[in-house]
Amino acid sequence: MSAVMDTTSAQIERHNVERHSTERHTPDRPGTERKPGHERRPTADMADVCIANLDRDLRVIEANGGFLYQFGRSAAEVCGRDFRDLVHPSVEQVVVQQLTRLGENRHDRFSARLVGLRPDDGVFFGDLTGMAVRADNGQVSKIVLLMRPDRGGEPQRQSTTRRRPLSEIDARVLEGIAAGNTTVQLAAKLFLSRQGIEYHVAAMLRTFKSPNRSALVAKAYSEGILRIGHWPPQVTTDHVA
Repeated sequence: MSAVMDTTSAQIERHNVERHSTERHTPDRPGTERKPGHERRPTADMADVCIANLDRDLRVIEANGGFLYQFGRSAAEVCGRDFRDLVHPSVEQVVVQQLTRLGENRHDRFSARLVGLRPDDGVFFGDLTGMAVRADNGQVSKIVLLMRPDRGGEPQRQSTTRRRPLSEIDARVLEGIAAGNTTVQLAAKLFLSRQGIEYHVAAMLRTFKSPNRSALVAKAYSEGILRIGHWPPQVTTDHVA
């Protein structure tokens, strides 16, 4: 398995170097430095699969043009940066946990959903695959990331006005709804009346401008309020007052 992984990673790395070396190593001409959000748009094949290499401390060693474009940053801004800084808090725990296991030689690869952060208050969604590359002594020398953005998913701009944090009780109600709990179940779990649960649900439906509970949960996930990849559902701590 290790030999197969090393061969695959080497092929990916050669593809990265040969096809996208210009994106990584060619500096902008003096006086033409690109601002965040104005990166050179990659060709279709570059945007299809985004590639980056991390060291064992999860710092970016190199990245191709598609990766840079999706994150809205230049090579100088990305290389040497902690990959955790580029990941939305809603998925950070899951992604970092998987990457750490790769670095510790506990796994060969993993796949997870990614919500990436851009410097212009934007986010994008995609599938992330991480693979461990091992040296001759069997120790992990680097981690190769393959990221495939959702098709038709141009980077989305988030609202510049941050939504007010949820109250503790609203956060627990939202988590219960996302877990599929009924009003009766939530009332028993949170020691509230059914009318009390319905009051909190109705208030959140108005706040999130959602027509029903399913839409409320979907919107909470899309805004990073509910942590992606976590079960039971959990509201991120920075969204609770």
